[in-house]
This record gives sequence, C-alpha cells and structure tokens, in this order.
Amino acid sequence: MATKPELPVSDPQLDPNTGEFRVIAPGYTFKSVTDVIARIVLTPHTPVGWFFGFMVASTICLILFTAVTWLFLKGVGIWGLDIPVGWGFAIINFVWWIGIGHAGTLISAILLLFKQQWRNSINRFAEAMTIFAVVCAGMFPLIHVGRPWLGYWLFPYPNTMNVWPQFRSPLLWDVFAVSTYATISVVFWYIGMIPDLGTMRDNAKSKLAQYIFGIFSLGWRGSVRHWMRYETASLLLAGLATPLVLSVHTVISFDFAVAVLPGWHTTIFPPYFVAGAIYSGFAMVITLAIPIRKFYHLEGLITIRHIDNMGKVMLATGLIVAYGYSMEIFMAWYSASHWEYFMMWNRMFGPMGWSYWVLITCNIALPQLLWLRSTRVSPGKMFIMSLIINTGMWFERFVIVVTSLYRDFLPSSWGTYRATRWDYGTFVGTLGLFTALFFLFVRFLPMIPMSEIRMMLPQAKVETEPEAMEAGD
Repeated sequence: MATKPELPVSDPQLDPNTGEFRVIAPGYTFKSVTDVIARIVLTPHTPVGWFFGFMVASTICLILFTAVTWLFLKGVGIWGLDIPVGWGFAIINFVWWIGIGHAGTLISAILLLFKQQWRNSINRFAEAMTIFAVVCAGMFPLIHVGRPWLGYWLFPYPNTMNVWPQFRSPLLWDVFAVSTYATISVVFWYIGMIPDLGTMRDNAKSKLAQYIFGIFSLGWRGSVRHWMRYETASLLLAGLATPLVLSVHTVISFDFAVAVLPGWHTTIFPPYFVAGAIYSGFAMVITLAIPIRKFYHLEGLITIRHIDNMGKVMLATGLIVAYGYSMEIFMAWYSASHWEYFMMWNRMFGPMGWSYWVLITCNIALPQLLWLRSTRVSPGKMFIMSLIINTGMWFERFVIVVTSLYRDFLPSSWGTYRATRWDYGTFVGTLGLFTALFFLFVRFLPMIPMSEIRMMLPQAKVETEPEAMEAGD
C-alpha cells in the first residue's frame, strides 16, 4: 500500500461561502501538489498492491492472447457466429469500447473550452482511458473479418490491380473515424503532459529517469513563450477533438443505421449512440477514479465535487438514452410497420427478452438514484452505480446487434445465437489488457496534471483575499 503523504487529504468540507464541495481540498501549495503527484512515479519502492493488481491484469490479458491465437489458427468458426447472426461479440465489444473512450475526449476538450476547472484532477487519466479503450476496440474490426493478415485492404493505398475499398461502406468509415480519433487523442494526451514531464525531469533523482523525462519533455523550461505555445496548441487540439466526440460514435452508429433491417434502420441512432457513449465513458472514469483516490490517498485532489459532477453528467446523458429507448418503442408503433412492431415485441418478450430488461434495469431504472445527492456524494455507491451502468451499456449493444439479427423478415431464416467460451475469453481478455495498460500508466506517468492543479491555487487565493480583508485579517 502506498504511504500517505504528509499533507492531510481527507474528504474536503463544504465551502461555507457556496455550500458546495471544493474542487481542491484547502491547504495545498505548489510544492505539496508536486510532491503528492510526483512521488507516485518517482518512488523507488513500488507498492506491493500495484504488483498484485498488475499481475492479475496481466494474467487475464493472457486469456486474450490465447483466444486470438486460437482464432488465427482455426478461424471465426470458434465463435458463436451463425446464420443469420453474422455479427456477435466482436462488434458488440467494439462499439462498447469505443463508447467508453468518449468521456476522455469530452473531459479533455469540451470542458476545457468551457473553462470548467473541475476537470483538472481527472482529465489526465480520462485521456489515458480513452487511448487504452481505443486500443481494445481497434482489434475487433481486424480480427472479426476472418483474415486479419489482409486488413491492409481497408486502406486506400495505390496498387497495380486498381482494387480500391468500397467507400460507401460504413465499415470503411469506421477505419477513418477511429484512426482519426486515436491520433488526436494520443497527441492531445501527450501535449498536455509536457509541462508535467518537465517537472518530473527536474525532480527525478535517477539519471535514467532524468534522461527519459528530459527527452519526452521536449526541452520544456516553463518560459512565457513555452506556456503561450502550449496553451495555443491545447486550445487548437481541443477545437479539433470536440467534433470528434459527435462524429466518431455517429459514424459507428451508421454501421447499423444505414441498413434496412428492423431495429437498425432508424435516424435516432447517431445522437442516441453519442449520449450512450458519454454515459458509459463517465461510468468508467468513476470506476477508475474511486479506487485510485483510495489507494494513493488522493482524496484531496480527486474530491467529492468531481464524483458529484460526474454523477450529474451521467444522470443527464442517461435521460437522453432513456429518451432514445422510448422513441424506439414509439416509432415501432407509430410507423405502422409490421416488421418494426414485431422487432420491438420480440426484443422485449422473445427468447432473448431477458437481455432487454437487464439493460432497462441497469441503464434507466437503477440510475434514477442519481437524482439523490446522497448517492452522488458517496464514493461506494457511485462505484457500484458505475459498474451497473457499464454492464447495462454492454447489454444495450448486445440487444442492438443480436436481437435485430436472429429474427428478421423471413421466419424460415430465423436462428439463435449462443456465445462460446472463446467469445467470453476474448471479451474478458480485453478487460485485462485495458487494466494492465492503465496500471503501467499510473506507475510511470503523472496521472494528475500538476501544472493545471497548481494554476488553480493562486486563483483561489486571490478570490478569498477580499473576504479576508473584510473580516479584518
């Protein structure tokens, strides 16, 4: 277990002036912020709990490598795919992981443009979460095509046979959308770390650490010119990344919306998918933030204010998702289409109707507890709620993919779907890969932006000085 820093970091009290929780607990200084955050990376003694968690995550990750190796040897027949369910866990997991990555971009870009200071303590590991989620998602389009060694056919490269990809296919749109999203996310993440990498270079005792952090800090000196260029680059990248929050999952929704299949052919999918992505993404941020603040004693930097605000965002996006569900039911009735009506009835009461009610329970019913302040300010309750929501969002993708395919227009072509142990192994393995990458990030890079936290300290002091003068201090 990590040693507690000297600074008291218990949950902050309510601000007597605003009645709200503070963004940062009182008592922090420039030096104490640097010490608390840099100590996690520069400590020569890695906590035993970190080794245990990384070992468990790596062991689970081996399941992924075993499942993928067997897939390459035997083909996609080891999965539960059949006729008519040609898409299964691979596409379900792909959409789920891409959705989880959305919160990082929203916290980093949109909240930066709106100058929301409460983002500062959580944006770094939210950005890292985005990158690791895209890594997990990016493998599924490649491995589900059956011949992953020919994946380069998806790219429009010059070739002598003049065989070009089908640019009208939404699956090709995914390639451009996800690759653009990943590129902007990595660049934004790295640019935001440059001031902190310079701080790590200056505080490191090891010559190797000084050398490595010195290379990646790109000669950062903290001069006015450096800060001006850094802030300009951050705003430009935020402006580029903001449309991606809407465009990426919109393009993902086109995988379904451009089809004529009942349950897929609907215009509400783009905004409905975006809201669901932010919903599940913020849930994953809470899933990561609460154990981190507990294990590394960061309650003074990741405060109840952050958890409360993320709960409010989840409540808002959850209501949008609920509206999307209700519109699906309404349009199935209002369209007077026999196929749409049967699709919705079968989705609710068919052989796989249980999955629909699981998603309704996890995504709509239980999250209504977020209306209660007592739920939003309780780390334990919010952690459980985040797990429930991410479970529900996975079942949402399962319902969209499977229950729309296994019973379509012709009863003679109806079938069923049963996932195999290789489907489950691949999914569980990606959870291990994601967790292992996150453990490495927490150990070797500053997970909270020291530069942004320090910028808040003088501003808070200036705001309280007039009140102190009036009190006669």
